[in-house]
Amino acid sequence: MKIDLRSDTVTRPTPGMLKAMMEARVGDDVYKEDPSVNELERRVTELFGTDEALFFPTGSMANQAAIKLHTQPGEQLICHEWAHVYNYEGGGVSFNSGVSCKLIGGAQGKISSIDVENAINPPDFYHSPLTSLVCVENTTNKGGGACYDFSELQKIKEVCNRHGLKYHMDGARLWNAIIQNNENPKQYGTLFDTISLCFSKGLGTPLGTVLTGTHTAMKNAMRVRKVLGGGMRQVGYMAAAGLFALDHHLDRLSEDHRRAKEISECLQKQSYVKKVEPTETNIVIFYLNDEKSEKQFMEDLESKEVRISSMGQGKLRIVTHLDYTEEQHQHFLKLLHTT
Repeated sequence: MKIDLRSDTVTRPTPGMLKAMMEARVGDDVYKEDPSVNELERRVTELFGTDEALFFPTGSMANQAAIKLHTQPGEQLICHEWAHVYNYEGGGVSFNSGVSCKLIGGAQGKISSIDVENAINPPDFYHSPLTSLVCVENTTNKGGGACYDFSELQKIKEVCNRHGLKYHMDGARLWNAIIQNNENPKQYGTLFDTISLCFSKGLGTPLGTVLTGTHTAMKNAMRVRKVLGGGMRQVGYMAAAGLFALDHHLDRLSEDHRRAKEISECLQKQSYVKKVEPTETNIVIFYLNDEKSEKQFMEDLESKEVRISSMGQGKLRIVTHLDYTEEQHQHFLKLLHTT
């Protein structure tokens, strides 16, 4: 039995999703004539109460576009030291926008309003970069799928307002946070200038991220997407997958969360495990005891046709997802007891 728990990006379209894709009405999205894309963008703005939305091929491109929209070369954004925009987007912050990152710490990949306030460079001190943007990630990837307390996000917004900073959320797994905490998406739509929403992780589509936000923030989004190479033609086949996912894959995220928590509980009972990070959604982060070889552990799992991720520095990651079945789950729990 092959089990792939490296990421929630490894999923394949369900039969229902494939049918929706094949029956999609399409057009030329560069001309904004693809009805399926237009409908997906409309659905997102309706869900989040935002002004505009734009479909991107990838989450990284949507984040990079947002940074470009909010900053000028030579400026600086504030983010967590584990943030995806800093660690996993190929240095795009500097390459695409010519800005730097002020990195701050915080438990589980989350930053606080106090730390944000302290990280802002004095605007009249021309020796340091001008701080212009704050980026937060919800849920946090390297932080183990942790969810922000919404009240803290509101406090960070207050800091941004006081200092004239823009506010972007990397919401690659925001769907997970919304389901876990029973939140209303409109809470987020009213708080952020822009939000990127990935459909190819928890919702299981082949590709696609929607960037949504205010009229002011999104004014040049089409132009920036074009510059980054993101103009697409009959991409409604992919948008149809996103529409299907909103209707059929959103509520089931709670299943991924349950299975991740059961894996976390199982790992905590194993003698070879040093530590398991708190597990809130679909990501489990854990560390092996010093006497347990990570290389050997990974090879043992591979020999049993199980794949997980190593994030370096002893950090191992398991991600539950749409294609991880209950049968696979029970089998994997038994394997953990014998590995």
